[in-house]
Amino acid sequence: MAKWMVAAKKADFNKIAEKYNITPVLARIMRNREVTEDEDIRKFLTGNLTDLHSPFLMKDMEKAVEIILAKIEAGVPVRIIGDYDVDGICSTYILLRGIGELSGKADRVIPHRIKDGYGLNEGLIEDAGRDGIDTIITCDNGIAAAPQIAQAKEMGMTVVVTDHHEVPFEEENGKKEYLIPGADAVIDPKQQDCHYPFKQICGAVVAYKLIEALFIRKGEPEGRKKAVLDELLPFAALATVCDVMELRDENRIIVKYGLKAMKETGNFGLKALLLVNGIEEKEITPYHAGFIIGPCLNATGRLDTADRALRLFEEREWKDAVIIATDLKSLNDSRKKMTEDGVKEAVEQVEKSCLKDDRVLVVYLPDCHESLAGIIAGKVREKFGKPAFVLTRGEEGIKGSGRSIESYSMYEEMTKCKELFTKFGGHKMAAGLSLAGEEDVERFRQALNQNCTLTEEDFEEVVHIDVPMPLSYVSKAFIKELSYLEPFGVGNQKPLFAQKNISLLRGRILGKNKNVGKYLIADEEGHSFDMIYFGDLESFDEFLAEKFGESTRQRLYDSHLEKEEAPISMAYYPDLNYFAGRENIQIVMQHYC
Repeated sequence: MAKWMVAAKKADFNKIAEKYNITPVLARIMRNREVTEDEDIRKFLTGNLTDLHSPFLMKDMEKAVEIILAKIEAGVPVRIIGDYDVDGICSTYILLRGIGELSGKADRVIPHRIKDGYGLNEGLIEDAGRDGIDTIITCDNGIAAAPQIAQAKEMGMTVVVTDHHEVPFEEENGKKEYLIPGADAVIDPKQQDCHYPFKQICGAVVAYKLIEALFIRKGEPEGRKKAVLDELLPFAALATVCDVMELRDENRIIVKYGLKAMKETGNFGLKALLLVNGIEEKEITPYHAGFIIGPCLNATGRLDTADRALRLFEEREWKDAVIIATDLKSLNDSRKKMTEDGVKEAVEQVEKSCLKDDRVLVVYLPDCHESLAGIIAGKVREKFGKPAFVLTRGEEGIKGSGRSIESYSMYEEMTKCKELFTKFGGHKMAAGLSLAGEEDVERFRQALNQNCTLTEEDFEEVVHIDVPMPLSYVSKAFIKELSYLEPFGVGNQKPLFAQKNISLLRGRILGKNKNVGKYLIADEEGHSFDMIYFGDLESFDEFLAEKFGESTRQRLYDSHLEKEEAPISMAYYPDLNYFAGRENIQIVMQHYC
């Protein structure tokens, strides 16, 4: 059972509420998210695009802008080299479109996941040399490509790195030496001496900032600059959500305004993706971006080539855009089935072997498509609540991806056994790696677990309650006020409330797959509410049978219980349900005990 913890951070909530014309509950929720200073509160509640940080606060931004503008002026060929995930695709498109609007002579290359691997490699540098490329600009990669960048420099090329990943380091006697590649300019807010005020941005936002800086230094008219940045904003927002960046600081603003702009986008490719997924008329949320649109783009990099996704965004014919978008959706549907099979095999492997006792899970699925390793690792992590790596047999050696938990820094732990890898990289929550052969799989698993310092407490699920709040406090006005907190996502979860002694009165199972529970509930004063639960219904029914008896659980669904028969404690979120033209309050149960 999870541990419930109520946030107990102090502030004068009534004073904040009066000053900003909000409820004390909303003031408390913001305090729980460390939003305390007047300017931070203002930006959290009403921040807009004018509140984004200046791109020139990033280290080497001035230098990069000077280099690129000189190359545009000289008319020399520039090559943008991106990555095959959503962030890489979007950042490549942003740079290509932005530089093109400034009359730059630029093309682009998206590495093939299997043939090229992640980021820069020697073959891509050699291709650029053969093609007469003068300048390479990386996006969403490059910070860990020192040897390849040195190769490009030896061949006489100019190199500008734009990235957001952790800077590689070597550690000796507890001291880290960071390894910055020898490019002509390196833009990455994760550099130790970069003073950009918010470092948790994705590669596409770094690219977006570079285009903004280029337009400013070029002295382009404000209206023209705004038009181009407005056009590119949805791609920065999409990448922010899909790369699982925390929705704090300027990320919230970028996603809030970028997703609004997405619905009105003039980009045929993006508009076609909304159409084929049936969401063109909906208000686009982080859920749509992260779980519907993003996977269609990612599927191309996983099962085919991400170049198709990039071509979708470049498409200037509506009919052709719809054809490509339909293909991407079909490809993603195939990917879903392959992923389900891989997850099933991985879970069985853990549960039926000694792996289940490991604190860090390393699962080897030799026949799994290597591009699905990261998705499967994420599902394995969710299932067991442990850091998880999934390894597959690649064309050359073993390849794999990892997904972590909050208390385990994946990149730092891998650095402790870096001699095992032919290549590795990533950050705290996710990483990728290559091993020479199958004999290294067990060595990797043992090294991670021998070095692991995670305790039982680190694995315990914690439910963070924002405010213990009676259901009777919930009103339509309060629910609408909670929209000030949107968009919700990683780093800015929906607020969670809790109340004890909630009585279950009647229930029924809904949904095509019978996976949604709808209940009539009552508080201690006898006020009744509709409640819905989207979680694991099988586990919830087991809980009810164990706590109140199987006959009581059965009567909950067959007839009507009395108030005192099945009281539970509930963590919840209030919402509005729109049905048949009517607006009703609906309580969404998130946890129970």
